[in-house]
Amino acid sequence: MPLYECVLIARNDVTQQQVETVADTIATQLEGEGGAIKKREYWGLRSLAYRIKKNRKGHYMLLGLDAPPASINEMERQLGLNEDILRFMTIRVEEINDEPSAILSRKSDDRERSFRGPKPAGRFESGRKRGFDDREEFRARDDFGRDERGGFNPGGEE
Repeated sequence: MPLYECVLIARNDVTQQQVETVADTIATQLEGEGGAIKKREYWGLRSLAYRIKKNRKGHYMLLGLDAPPASINEMERQLGLNEDILRFMTIRVEEINDEPSAILSRKSDDRERSFRGPKPAGRFESGRKRGFDDREEFRARDDFGRDERGGFNPGGEE
């Protein structure tokens, strides 16, 4: 049988348990027609690139499917009728990888990189960049030509 990957986005106001229930109903429907779900990944509640049906976030789920094309058509029809599903996309693939997808592996990399490294040179403690007037040669010139009170005295006379 051909292999497929299906990514679906559910509304943000449903729970993760309800998204898992949608995946379970897909699994029972596919198993009844001779197919199977080989891979199931919940990617979490993520921000959408643009609003879809007044939602800014959605629950993402990836399904690796081994099923006949007729059952995939029926699954897509059922997903289209489900009000909790905002979008879905099913593509045919050559093989289904058992290792975690790029989305999940990137999340684990972000958790490992908590230390961002030393502060870059050329910045103050506040994070403000050094400006033109902050160089030492200009700070040294500030005292030249000024009297004790801070007023300007061009001739240096009192």
